Amino acid sequence: MSSMLAEPGPLQRFVAELLTAEGALIEPIEPEGLDAVVPPSLQQALGVPELCRLGFGTALPEAAARVGIESDWLERCARVMGERGRWTKVMLDASAGLGDAEAALAHELALDNATFRLVAARPAWTRYLLFDLRYTAISDEKRDGVLRCIVNLATGALPDAVLERITPWLDDAGTDAVPPDSSMLPPDWPRSRVLDVLRHAVPPRLAEALAQFERGLRRRLARDQDRLHAYHNDLYREAMRRAAGAAEGDPVHQREQLRIAAIGREYRAKLDDLGHKYALRVALDWTRTLELVMPVVRLEVLVRRRKADRTVWLDWNRLARRLESPPCEDSFGPERPRLACDDAVHLVSAAGLAACPGCGKPYCRACHPGGCPKCGRA
Repeated sequence: MSSMLAEPGPLQRFVAELLTAEGALIEPIEPEGLDAVVPPSLQQALGVPELCRLGFGTALPEAAARVGIESDWLERCARVMGERGRWTKVMLDASAGLGDAEAALAHELALDNATFRLVAARPAWTRYLLFDLRYTAISDEKRDGVLRCIVNLATGALPDAVLERITPWLDDAGTDAVPPDSSMLPPDWPRSRVLDVLRHAVPPRLAEALAQFERGLRRRLARDQDRLHAYHNDLYREAMRRAAGAAEGDPVHQREQLRIAAIGREYRAKLDDLGHKYALRVALDWTRTLELVMPVVRLEVLVRRRKADRTVWLDWNRLARRLESPPCEDSFGPERPRLACDDAVHLVSAAGLAACPGCGKPYCRACHPGGCPKCGRA
């Protein structure tokens, strides 16, 4: 019978493995569901009866409870797992090498105001730290999701495009493969350095993940503001018409003047209410760190800006068949292309070399993180 069932999705597989590991008996059902007999300790942690039916797809089996990342099921599973699975180390291998390193570099490295040339390309190993962060955005509606952020410990890059390419292999990554000698791998970063990179890297990626949700929020806010304005504007114009039809000392004129003031106060209060209703609150929680060991081709690249130059190292990911972009040394954001500063040849996004809003002089934010060197404005 199982051979007739559709391939389960990642969430269904995870819940099935968790239930089985905790002593539950499960049976897959269609469409995209599980029947389970749950032991008492697991019943309490998951908030389910002894006999339960769970559904994971758009269409649910009959009488099934929906399980999804937008519900509270991630918290329920977290209660069961505790600290297990929070840190995992796996290894992915890839035999395909880099043929024409110079062509790959010319095709994928985008530096708008600097030149570069390939110095050397050699096989190497790297370690990625992949962070899974669960976000919950609440306004008039709620949006849940998982944000992934990856850091290359050898080069400092945050290769989002590489992560997108290798994600299909992560579930099947082997933990029993023989890793290379530790001397061939980049060392651990200090915790403070990792946290500093995440503090800079997460906000722009989270903003990108929530962009569509925020656009919908703004449309609904604008719609409600327009309705509110139209309603109070009609009241205001009617009160003004009545006031204009009466003499200044007439009680009708005085009453309509008070009504006009009251309409203004009510309108401002209702606008404040809309502001609170549509205010966006975002909570972010760390769920897992995956240490990923992989073979790469390491490119040594000389970057030249005017009379200054600097050597940087970039990894060609052999499985993704992509060259990582150098990190923005100011924001660690995903924007491309990179620009090089004149003094230290820092590679930054356009915002990292933007003009100072105070004096108008462009400056490198990586060279001067405290503010403009000319006027001191942060």
